[in-house]
Amino acid sequence: MKKYLYLFIAGLLTTSLATAQIDRSKMPIPGPAPTVNLSEPSTFSLDNGVTVLVVENHKLPTVRVQLLIDNPIHASGEKAGVENLVSAMMGNGTTNMSKDSFNEEVDYLGATIAFGPESGYASSLSEYFPRIMELMADAIKNPLFTEEEFQKQKDKLLEGLKSQEKNVSHVASRINSALIYGKDYPKGEFTTEEKVEKLTLNDVKSYYEDFFNPKNAYLVVVGDVTRAEVERLIRKDLGDWKKNPVPSVVYADPKDVQYTQINFVDMPNAVQSEIAIENLVKLKMNDKDYFPVLVANRILGGGFNSLLNMNLREAHGWTYGARSSTGADKNITRFMASTSVRNAVTDSAVVEALKEIRFIRDNKVTTQQLANAKAKFTGDFVLALESPATIARYALMIKTQNLPKDFYINYLRKINEVTVDDVQRVAKKYYKPDNLRIVVVGKGSEVLEGLKNLKGPTGKSIPISYFDKYGNPVAEPDYNKAIDAGVTAETVIDNYIKAIGGRKAVEGVKNFTMLAQAEMQGMKLDLEVKNTTKDQSSMILSMGGNPLQKTVFNGEKGFMIAQGQRIDYDEKQNAAAKASAAPFPELTVKDAKLERVEPVDGKDAYVVSFKGGKEAFYDKASGLKVKEVTTQEMMGQSITSTILFENYKDVDGIKFPFTIKQSAGPQEITFEVNKVVINEGVSDSDFE
Repeated sequence: MKKYLYLFIAGLLTTSLATAQIDRSKMPIPGPAPTVNLSEPSTFSLDNGVTVLVVENHKLPTVRVQLLIDNPIHASGEKAGVENLVSAMMGNGTTNMSKDSFNEEVDYLGATIAFGPESGYASSLSEYFPRIMELMADAIKNPLFTEEEFQKQKDKLLEGLKSQEKNVSHVASRINSALIYGKDYPKGEFTTEEKVEKLTLNDVKSYYEDFFNPKNAYLVVVGDVTRAEVERLIRKDLGDWKKNPVPSVVYADPKDVQYTQINFVDMPNAVQSEIAIENLVKLKMNDKDYFPVLVANRILGGGFNSLLNMNLREAHGWTYGARSSTGADKNITRFMASTSVRNAVTDSAVVEALKEIRFIRDNKVTTQQLANAKAKFTGDFVLALESPATIARYALMIKTQNLPKDFYINYLRKINEVTVDDVQRVAKKYYKPDNLRIVVVGKGSEVLEGLKNLKGPTGKSIPISYFDKYGNPVAEPDYNKAIDAGVTAETVIDNYIKAIGGRKAVEGVKNFTMLAQAEMQGMKLDLEVKNTTKDQSSMILSMGGNPLQKTVFNGEKGFMIAQGQRIDYDEKQNAAAKASAAPFPELTVKDAKLERVEPVDGKDAYVVSFKGGKEAFYDKASGLKVKEVTTQEMMGQSITSTILFENYKDVDGIKFPFTIKQSAGPQEITFEVNKVVINEGVSDSDFE
């Protein structure tokens, strides 16, 4: 016993002495960067120009193949969108094999084959690699471009473009690139419905002939294979891939704006503002500034604990996240700080983001901030090395970005060498507070006045330019349009009732059932809505027959069931449900107020406010209701939801919207109505 007590005391003393020797007032000296062991790919080339890189990894019986065609940067101009069609059509059969036969065999082997406009990918178990390589090569050399498949993919692309036009985040992404690079520069061009409508099958074939050829192709094979096996298969399957001249166009580099300015795009359906603060950057991965820029960006906006995120999200609670990126490429790229914030704080968020950009230029970051950034890089880098895909990506980057062979072997050492002075130096060089383009896409009637009052560092107002959703200069929006004489909330509502079928027909609706469907992240959602003139309502949202959410109001009280939990309505919720439960609440509405005229999708609408925090928008020309915005207090926060009504169709003499788009925050769901049934199949038991 004494022996064990002695050992315990000795150990305790040793620990105490060691602790006493640590000076906690000083930052610990970082240890050496971890040693990085990367598999160096075995390389060979085909006569047609294909460079093949093989990374043997026998831990798992799988193989991954990645194809990258590193063509010179190019724009599609008036044929923008053709690259989407090329990507969609490749891999859907070959001239030697039908689409169904091709896809069935790939599925049977449990494999994947997919293509981009100038890339490809395949994966399979290693025992099936010879056949998968053969199928992929056949798809590369002999794509099946048929008129039928072209029209199918063209229709899908057009439908996707239509659905995105009112998506604020999508428009913001498009306009950010278009404005910073210019619409004629490859990185700034975008696809429109008008351009896609003009595309032909010959355009697809021409793009393939010009840009999908082996001259600038790299093929990386990673997995349970041998160099000898890969070379034998690749030479057999791709050795006869025909090489064509690749068009090459020289583009002048875009220029930064001469002075910091706000570029505003008005989207009246926006429930929050999309903000991007950007300037152009000329930085290559093999430049000496590359690693200091990585660290500087990480500290500014590249992680959760970054300056931007800790300010806008943690300190102020204005956003779910704020971030920044600083590009590095053979061609010109950009620095961008971005976030999404609620309308009321748009101007304040811009001010704080600008403050952090100036801060990292004008001040040295702390040693703790530097150490945290380096530690995060180390963790991410080491974790990424566990994936064979990382080895493939690094091998490609070394080839396509003209990097030294030991670039990634020395990666962590280079990160570790970055100093506080380096961070400030590159921040001053690449973040340009006097040449920033501040792009704001949002609801102008709520955010523009605050943006107009923003001041630059010299105290002068930051000038604002206005653009439409396609980057074309436009006049400042007019939010103070005069309401025509004699127009009141009552006349607007009367016109709406007339537009949907007339008062007699509408008053004859005692109840209705609406069935609709939506798709979200590849999953089908079913919606059933019932309303009666007894102020009863129910809504059931389900997936695959399983209810996800159910709300019921019996005329006096209501409740919601979600995730198996029932929540009864409070007094305010019951009042709001009662006000909107009838099939057509406008028939009995009281205390409505005509607020203003505001555009919805480019057309003027009368805005009428109702009790319960709801505003309805009625198209001036047609009289139809095109939008509703409801604001409610939930858990101490103001929540705004927006519903858009489109595609009105006649059902038994009454017009109903057959496309309903609902959004809350950045999420938008589009429901397409399948069926509307009037005065049938509804009973009191539906609202119990």
